[in-house]
Amino acid sequence: MTADEALHALTEGNRRFAGGRPANPRRDPERRSELVSGQHPFVAVLACSDSRVVPEILFDQGLGDLFSIRVPGNVVDETVLGSLELGVEHLGVPLIIVLGHTQCGALIVALAAETHDDHRHTLLTRLQPAVDAASRGDGDPENRLERAVRANVRLAVEGLRRSTPTLAPLHGRGALRIVGAVYDIDTGLVDWMEG
Repeated sequence: MTADEALHALTEGNRRFAGGRPANPRRDPERRSELVSGQHPFVAVLACSDSRVVPEILFDQGLGDLFSIRVPGNVVDETVLGSLELGVEHLGVPLIIVLGHTQCGALIVALAAETHDDHRHTLLTRLQPAVDAASRGDGDPENRLERAVRANVRLAVEGLRRSTPTLAPLHGRGALRIVGAVYDIDTGLVDWMEG
């Protein structure tokens, strides 16, 4: 499947899900049996670990279709990068989606500027560039969270497109597409960002 075909399949699946008509494809015992010998996902999705944001469900895809990586705030760290490189190099996915979502709890905490003396500090530090981007300018304070969500996705996409030695060269020669999106937990729809 090409990156364009993968995007089309995800878009159509999301329309089915948001419209309340999911097909729930490839989720039966036969599909499980097919996957015993290996997996061939057509996309890698970096999404938030929020329980309302389950890529396989909101894109109406089946077992083995998505290589999903989920972490609060869909932050990119060394483990996430290694996971994405695995998906691209060893599983052959032609497309990476960075999927943010409305009402992101990790960004709500980061925007509150609370300090934490535990492991949350590392997570919140990784979200700080998005918080800073959302705080610049004369934007409506009511939309600060929305701006942070979009900035977080945009910054992750830009970082992945520059990531060497694996992702940047593949993206540069068109063998890998990296796209951002924001899932609206109210409507169920995914809004694809530029790229």
